[in-house]
Amino acid sequence: MKISRYTQRAILGGIISMGVIFLGTILMGKLSGYEAKVLIKNSMDGMNTLCNTIALASATILALLLTLLGLSSNSKSKLKADHYHHVLQIAKLDTIVFIASVITFLLFNLPITESDNVPNNWFNMLYYISLGISSLLSAGLIVVVLMLYNTVVNIIKIVGLGLTDHPLAISEDDELVD
Repeated sequence: MKISRYTQRAILGGIISMGVIFLGTILMGKLSGYEAKVLIKNSMDGMNTLCNTIALASATILALLLTLLGLSSNSKSKLKADHYHHVLQIAKLDTIVFIASVITFLLFNLPITESDNVPNNWFNMLYYISLGISSLLSAGLIVVVLMLYNTVVNIIKIVGLGLTDHPLAISEDDELVD
């Protein structure tokens, strides 16, 4: 599937957000297994809230995409197939983020810090894995929101302002060719 420049900018925004989280992780320094266990125990409520928020946001975005499609198809302005491909990309990525956040929520609810069978040196790795997963989920949601923003801006320009020279609008010249 072709990635538009709008999608590339959205992905860049997600990469920047992951870089900020990665930088924060580096600034924290190296942790011992016990410190990581304490941090995991203290941050579990926040991780669960993050996963719930991302799942709720993703489900809401999917529902709003239906409204966007209704507005797109009922407008006087004709939209090119690229617009609908872009909406399809948003829906696919949003669904992936939704499923990943629900699965992560389930995994974060395992009482791993209460288990005596897990060696302390594993908590260090588990802490960094949980940071990585939460940063991926956050970056994924940022990418979806930025892609949705670009789509809304395009719809406003085409449908609301009636621009016929927009790259996603079918102009009169395009209709004559068909």
